[in-house]
Amino acid sequence: MSERPTVSLRDVSVVYDGTTVLGPLDWDIAPHERWIVLGPNGSGKTSLIKVISLYRFPTTGTVEVLGERWGAVDVREHRRRIGLASSSLRDQFRPNISALDIVMTARYAALETWWHSYSDADRSSARACLERVGAARLADRAFSTLSSGEQQRVQLARTLMSRPDLLLLDEPTAGLDLAGREQLVASLESLAADPETPATVLVTHHTDEIPPSFTHGLLLREGVPLACGALDDVLTAESLSECFAHKLQLERRDGRWLSWAVS
Repeated sequence: MSERPTVSLRDVSVVYDGTTVLGPLDWDIAPHERWIVLGPNGSGKTSLIKVISLYRFPTTGTVEVLGERWGAVDVREHRRRIGLASSSLRDQFRPNISALDIVMTARYAALETWWHSYSDADRSSARACLERVGAARLADRAFSTLSSGEQQRVQLARTLMSRPDLLLLDEPTAGLDLAGREQLVASLESLAADPETPATVLVTHHTDEIPPSFTHGLLLREGVPLACGALDDVLTAESLSECFAHKLQLERRDGRWLSWAVS
């Protein structure tokens, strides 16, 4: 018998002010698959992440996440099983909160430690999560004093704190310089290659940010899925060019995907 999908969407769409920004979309994510969601600005990527992280109810269709159908489950509790990193979440953290506390608050899907009690075991777990992404030295630093790349690593560590069954990473490399981006891609690759890491979805605009161990891809344009499946089948120069409405060349080198415009 096949494993039950971690995420299952059927006929899902999202409509804002009469405009369809996503869908209709059918999509299954199996346990331990590593998915890339790729597309230009306005392609529906963020709306999709909001749906599967249970923050935006779809206009049409059904959403099942971790074996439960949205509408028949307490999403406040269910979200604790989902590790989410996004720029919108990052902007909600208090500037002076420590990196360690940011990671630890994921224990209760909170933004502050004031609202819950934490044990020494929780603190040890938070430090272990920082260590796992190469950010242990940042534990006692105030979040506002960290570079963009360091803040993203702390967010990545936070996604691991609750031992989630699903990881959602919405453009984690946005705003990083070259070194910061490559360091974060390396951290993502380490997680993707670990069999203990759950099903993972990484949203990006850029093929060179795809870690080598990612397995599947979904290409979106204007909310419509153009290709969906095994990454080697989905990601081609032709599909990429159609997705971004620009003639592009694509090459895989040392496990990384490189793309550039063709004049």
